[in-house]
Amino acid sequence: MAAELIEIVPGNPDMRKIKQVVECLMDGGIIIYPTDTVYSMGCNSYHNKAVEKLCKIKGIKPNQNKFSIVCHDLSDIATYAKVSNEAFRTMKQYLPGPYTFILPSTNELPKLLQTSRKTIGIRVPDHMIPQTLIKELGRPIITTSVKYDDIREYPNEIEVIYEENMYLADIIIDGGWCGIVPSTIVDCTDPDHFEVIREGLGEFQ
Repeated sequence: MAAELIEIVPGNPDMRKIKQVVECLMDGGIIIYPTDTVYSMGCNSYHNKAVEKLCKIKGIKPNQNKFSIVCHDLSDIATYAKVSNEAFRTMKQYLPGPYTFILPSTNELPKLLQTSRKTIGIRVPDHMIPQTLIKELGRPIITTSVKYDDIREYPNEIEVIYEENMYLADIIIDGGWCGIVPSTIVDCTDPDHFEVIREGLGEFQ
């Protein structure tokens, strides 16, 4: 069955449509949604079958995933990651925004997301649609790129995204234009030294 395309206005999300997407996430569905950087693919981080399905779509084994999770705000982060005082101060300065912070994971992280690296990427995008979805769901959602090769740029046109993913996702949210530049990734696993491992939309100093 082809994915349902749902248009949601970022500045004033229709809560009826938000609840429809949340029900899909609760049932283990895969969604594509806008962020403050690029369109992302994700699922309920606590639904094992959904995580397994997402891994299959991306062609990876669950224990080798490099997924990040999207949290509603900074208050959620300490549940899933070990945050040093310096990391918290830094994240408070930059979030919400176009950044992914890599942190040591806690045991509260869903088992399928725990890897031998014992780290997790944390996102708090400055975008009302994912923020509202997570608030209504009550738990993080996974974020991973809808880009499938290293040559083509990140897709932004919703028509292209739908055509290429209509049989992979259950719901595709048309949230308008996002962008084609991904988040900046900052490794904070060493509390004494933060390292930018991918320069993206956000400037980090």
